[in-house]
Amino acid sequence: MAGSVDKAAKTNKYALACSILASMTSILLGYDIGVMSGAIIYIQKDLKITDVQTEVVMGILNLYSLIGSAAAGRTSDWIGRRYTIVFAGVIFFAGALLMGFATNYAFLMAGRFVAGVGVGFAMMIAPVYAAEVSPPASRGLFTSLPEVFINIGILLGYVSNVAFSGLPLDIGWRLMLGIGAVPSVIIALGVLAMPESPRWLVMQGRLGDAKKVLGKISNSPEEASVRLIEIKEAAGIPEGSHDDVVPVPKRNHGEGVWRELLISPTPAVRHILLCAVGIHFFQQASGIDSVVLYSPVIFEKAGIKSDSDKLLATVAVGFTKTIFILVATFLLDRVGRRPMVLSSMGGMIVSIMCLATGLTVIDHADHKIMWAIALCTASIMFYVAFFSIGMGPIAWVYSSETFPLRLRAQGCSMGVALNRCISALISMTFITLYKGITIGGAFYLYGAISIVAWLFFFTLLPETQGKTLEEMESLFGTFFRWRTTLRELNERKAEKSMIEMTS
Repeated sequence: MAGSVDKAAKTNKYALACSILASMTSILLGYDIGVMSGAIIYIQKDLKITDVQTEVVMGILNLYSLIGSAAAGRTSDWIGRRYTIVFAGVIFFAGALLMGFATNYAFLMAGRFVAGVGVGFAMMIAPVYAAEVSPPASRGLFTSLPEVFINIGILLGYVSNVAFSGLPLDIGWRLMLGIGAVPSVIIALGVLAMPESPRWLVMQGRLGDAKKVLGKISNSPEEASVRLIEIKEAAGIPEGSHDDVVPVPKRNHGEGVWRELLISPTPAVRHILLCAVGIHFFQQASGIDSVVLYSPVIFEKAGIKSDSDKLLATVAVGFTKTIFILVATFLLDRVGRRPMVLSSMGGMIVSIMCLATGLTVIDHADHKIMWAIALCTASIMFYVAFFSIGMGPIAWVYSSETFPLRLRAQGCSMGVALNRCISALISMTFITLYKGITIGGAFYLYGAISIVAWLFFFTLLPETQGKTLEEMESLFGTFFRWRTTLRELNERKAEKSMIEMTS
């Protein structure tokens, strides 16, 4: 049955391996986030940069990544998902080397530009590829893998900070940044061993190649056949077309996609776009990058003064994020998207309000208050844990699985672009913000934004667990009345199933 999902089906190991390889590109962004949080301590001392220059160098990579994410949608439709991932690795490799050999602030900014473009490509294409090779029953696991590798990258960046912090000032931070070139080479070479996305192959009319790939990433020939029929229907290819190479309707090569997304979208596409853009906006506007990028600053404000102690504390943050993102990957396809995102954001609200309270108490005290220091430390750990168990992976899962095939690459690139833009805004204003309204006030502000986010998710985000990628359009379009639509969709599926059983 085309619309069914066998939740008891075993995870296809070949498809999982392909998704892991593609998702490893996300290490590049994670490593940069993690390593910059500690490297900036030594960059400030070595290059004598101001607070404004610090904010810019910390957050500018996110703005530069807009170029990559904007270009990645069309590039991936043109050369394929696989070679786009290789291209991302090559660009980041060049950027990491430039940062590692930087002799001044301008040289460092040039490296940030090149690396940022590579990160933009990687962040858009990894979740798209993972969604397109994954069966519906395992899609939450597969499409959460990019977020897993972001967290692994952050942890590696934190560990790199500790490992090279004992070197001479002018060498340590350069090695921290330059060593990031190594994983990009490994990733680019590894990706060459995986197949192209079957959905991209169908979009090119290469049905023979798509059948071969689907045979490998499906659990049975029947499942492969059903998936091919669904993809062909979504791509506008007649069901009776069985040649290895067939003509594809012109619209599927990218013409009119932006018009359909932005100028004259259907109610379903408008609802999908609102949800995908909204979840990416609130993922970053909740302040996660301020916590992750500026962990040493926050720990210093909380009373930890030694550079080495601050770096070790950030390693604990990275370890906590990584452990809980691994937990999240195994819950996504069991619990569902909505319960996890709502509980995640709820926990983040409580944690960040406690952090703001602790920092405010410390800020107004004239002596060490141990309970406030402990509250701040625990709140940071709980905050990143709650983020990782829901908001972290689900933003990528949700946006990559909801867009129709014909709009997926460009739709996801829009989500990634907004994600990076808000991340840049948060990370490039944090020092100015906390100096203007106090550090406690900054986190109270993030907490207020998080409350708005929880209300947005509760009212507008339908549950997508177990739905095929081709069923998504029928689930969206009624906005606040999506629960009624979901109930009607489930009733139709049940009636169809009963008819097939009795026929």
